[in-house]
Amino acid sequence: MVAPKRMKTFEVVFSDPSKTFYCSGDKVAGTIVVEVSEVTRVSAMRVLGIGCAKVEYAKGKQKCREENEYLRYEEVVHLDDHPADHDGSVILRPGNKYEYMFGFELPQQGQIVSSYKGKFGYVQYYVKALMERPGQLALECKKHFEVEEPLDVNTPDLLSPTGGMKEKKVTCMFIPDGQVSLNAKIDRKGFCEGEDICISAKFENTCSRIVVPKAAIISKHTYQANGRTKVFRQKLSSVRGNHIISGMCDAWQGKTIRVPKIKPSMLACNIIRVEYALMIYVHIPGSDKLILELPLVIGTAGLGSRNNSVSSTEGSSSNASASWVSLRMPSAPPSYCDVTRDCRLDQPLTPLLDDYDGDDSPIFMHPAAFQFPPPPAYTEVDEEYNGNARMLQVC
Repeated sequence: MVAPKRMKTFEVVFSDPSKTFYCSGDKVAGTIVVEVSEVTRVSAMRVLGIGCAKVEYAKGKQKCREENEYLRYEEVVHLDDHPADHDGSVILRPGNKYEYMFGFELPQQGQIVSSYKGKFGYVQYYVKALMERPGQLALECKKHFEVEEPLDVNTPDLLSPTGGMKEKKVTCMFIPDGQVSLNAKIDRKGFCEGEDICISAKFENTCSRIVVPKAAIISKHTYQANGRTKVFRQKLSSVRGNHIISGMCDAWQGKTIRVPKIKPSMLACNIIRVEYALMIYVHIPGSDKLILELPLVIGTAGLGSRNNSVSSTEGSSSNASASWVSLRMPSAPPSYCDVTRDCRLDQPLTPLLDDYDGDDSPIFMHPAAFQFPPPPAYTEVDEEYNGNARMLQVC
């Protein structure tokens, strides 16, 4: 906010500017900094802490609007060691810097929700200062702050596996044309940003068409106002499998999709709800998709860091052991038969025509990329009788 001509400075400053967000029960503290260009009489300085959720959208000619309040704090603050008149007003003079201190606690857990900004609504928190002056309009300034409620996904319910199965009968000109089925599961429902979701699935195609299995993480934002509900869905990330021809099946064993950088689930707000799901589906040309949705909860405390640290420790130990063995136990040069990696299978098998799936590429010819693996690199060890080993690079 731009300060009026009579004010050089009028702003809210938090005690810890480096603090990126607050949680329930935290104390929000700071000062109202004021510098004036001419003598100014202030009758009162009010500080308000506001937190509210608001939904607003148009349904035809009708305006749908709803508000929900989560924080309401108000206090009249005073200057320390500064004389006041009999009516409580103070005189501010140029050349001085005045600081009004304030502080309040956020509501306890369960009575507050995280900050949010979406297509049809928001949840915001801010501190507003009102400077009341005799015979004049009050001046105001405000500053927003973020609230993030902790959501732990290490609970028994969210650590339990979930899955399901779906099947769809396919017809061609009202004539039965077989069916497509899928059966999928994941090992848990709770995840955090950056973690990998491991998918186990089986797909079966008995129709005459070539189908494509895919998976995507989707978000579902639900807004409620005036008794009406508006839902906004969005695809966040996706993976795909190999094309499945007629009469064949395919299986995913540990296929992964990574949780992108997203806000945690918001389930406690009455008018705004943010949910996530893993959508496993099969694209069927000329027919509706076969879709299975598994609910996800994205939290703020998860398993990622612990698992990664364990994996990295085990990996470093195994690497060290392998390195020691390579120094003490030289072997013959490897052959191409020892190379198990097949670069040709790094990507899904290339179809004749790539399918069209909404925001994917349209139908087009897609030539296969064929690449041979490089020759295996190796080293030889020339052992000497004194016990020392000397490494010789072989070209």
